[in-house]
Amino acid sequence: MHPSPPPISIPTSYETLPTSTIKLSHHPAGSTIATPVIIVTLNRPHKGNAFTVDMMHDFEKIYPMFDVDERVKVVVLTGAGKVFCAGADLDVGFKNGYERVMDHRDGGGRLALAIHRCRKPTIVALQGSAVGLGMTMTLPAAIRIAYEGGKYGFVFARRGITMESMSSYFLPRLIGHSRAIYLLTTGLTYPPNSPHFGHLFQETLPKPEQVLPRALELAEDLAQNVSPLAGYLNKELIWRNPGSVEETHLLDSAVLYHMFGNP
Repeated sequence: MHPSPPPISIPTSYETLPTSTIKLSHHPAGSTIATPVIIVTLNRPHKGNAFTVDMMHDFEKIYPMFDVDERVKVVVLTGAGKVFCAGADLDVGFKNGYERVMDHRDGGGRLALAIHRCRKPTIVALQGSAVGLGMTMTLPAAIRIAYEGGKYGFVFARRGITMESMSSYFLPRLIGHSRAIYLLTTGLTYPPNSPHFGHLFQETLPKPEQVLPRALELAEDLAQNVSPLAGYLNKELIWRNPGSVEETHLLDSAVLYHMFGNP
């Protein structure tokens, strides 16, 4: 038998939690203890908030805390500066010589899994452009709001690499196989309201400074008016759909039965 993982320690304040690539903020600002809405800011503006292994570790550290912290209801993810995320930091590079291929787990995937496994919804406020991993990390989120003047794309083919962060699972399910294959084949970038993205972005706004306030407004509404359990189960019912209508009917019925409080 494998030993049980150690219990997760929840901080009194997330703002004092040590991290290396992100900034954690309470909302409303000024609270000395955790608030229902927590802001996670990618905080490498000098590098376009490009992804690093340290960023992966930061996400793997904080999201399990959000998951079990009953004070936290919604997470808002945004970036510092003019760019949301420029993808992976190519200056750091990629090394694959220290582990077997069957043991390797891509860092972007581990970051995205941290978001996906959290029972609290994440709203992404893309205040600027995002490409590559900067896009795929947003796919497990519940809602994406973007700046209309930004450029967004899945540029992997133009970098000579393949997609990551489980985007081969998420992207076609969010926008359809045809759109996903087009975006991945061309590797082109587009504004967020381009028809090539379908409804990947739920809202777009004309000014970058409008994006985060709108995300926070929506987060406040979710925190106050949405059942955390119902929201989580609805997400799980969609992503873990068994496949056939008959199997789905059985699963929906069982979950609904228990949600009505029956034994």
